[in-house]
Amino acid sequence: MKIANIIFLLVSLFMLQCTKTFAQDSSRMRISLLTCTPGAATDELYSTFGHSALRVTDSNSVTDVVYNYGTFNFDQEGFYIKFIRGKLKYELSVDDFSNFKFQYQMENRGITEQVLTIPAEEKLFIRHTLNENLKEENKYYLYDFFLDNCTTRLRDIIVKNTNPTPFLPAVMPTNFTFRNAIHQYLDTNKKYWGKLGIDVLLGAPTDAVMTTSQQQFLPDNLMYALNATRNMRIVQPKQSLYSYALQPAPKIWFTPMVFFTAIFIFYVLLSLVKNKITISLVRTLDALLFFVTGLLGILLVFMWVGTDHTMTKNNYNLLWAWPMHIIYAFFVHKPYKSVKVYGALTAIFLCLLLGIWFVLAQQMNNALLPLVLLLAYRSGMRAFIKAT
Repeated sequence: MKIANIIFLLVSLFMLQCTKTFAQDSSRMRISLLTCTPGAATDELYSTFGHSALRVTDSNSVTDVVYNYGTFNFDQEGFYIKFIRGKLKYELSVDDFSNFKFQYQMENRGITEQVLTIPAEEKLFIRHTLNENLKEENKYYLYDFFLDNCTTRLRDIIVKNTNPTPFLPAVMPTNFTFRNAIHQYLDTNKKYWGKLGIDVLLGAPTDAVMTTSQQQFLPDNLMYALNATRNMRIVQPKQSLYSYALQPAPKIWFTPMVFFTAIFIFYVLLSLVKNKITISLVRTLDALLFFVTGLLGILLVFMWVGTDHTMTKNNYNLLWAWPMHIIYAFFVHKPYKSVKVYGALTAIFLCLLLGIWFVLAQQMNNALLPLVLLLAYRSGMRAFIKAT
């Protein structure tokens, strides 16, 4: 009798598993995460970090579409002003997979697919969520590159509609900051000028250590995290959808460090030549140097207080890019006592700043060192040397 009970129990468990498997397949639908490789070194900066999308293949309706967050319309009113102020509305769009794949093939960017191994009910929930978000009243949202982008939105949809909730592990060192993470991609693709611009515009919040979930703002990180879920397996092994030629980033010699160092050396050599032409030229260059620096300072203040961008606040680059320099530029060659005092204070402060450059709470771009040294040198020359 006990043997019969055991056999009955085993058969019941087998039938239950078969039923579960059938239930998973009953939707005749496949959902997969698509992770697109970064663009080549010659591509636009936005493509440097890759892209994520969800592919939904439905055998019942014979459709194969891609849901794509992070798209926007160039024609919307006030596009550039909204973009700068962080008020640009991004949207969810949908496209045929064939079109999506063709676009990335034309850009020579790879696509990796991870098929979700979840029950039919959860697949239906995910598709329902996507279709609800696709409605006109729901499709628009305020994009945040670090906290609410094309990858984090898909991560949230997958995690919220999967039971039990999958645990996605860290895939980067636990002491990595947002800036460390994006530097990896910028350095690999040798986008040194883009790196400089990002380091100047993004403030101290970018140097916060990422939590495990925050690491997943990068498409590659979400792909690796899903592949390494600890409490359950929700994706099949990743596979490439087509072969593409991986092009190494070309060597670049004209970097910001080379550029600013060359300007510094040129300035020093020019100021050593004492004649009417060089003295007049140095005065003009000094005015231009401090005017542009002050203009940059005004921009940084605006990005801090006048926009909704979270990562442009508390920017330590204002320690050298003083907005007041834009006024100083018009009087830099005047013999006024107040101008000399301003120049002296600037030179002393910038020398102190250079001394603590590597211990600031915000990681500064080292290519700026020759520029800051130049600002200290020229303000000091104007303050302490009579004829420059």
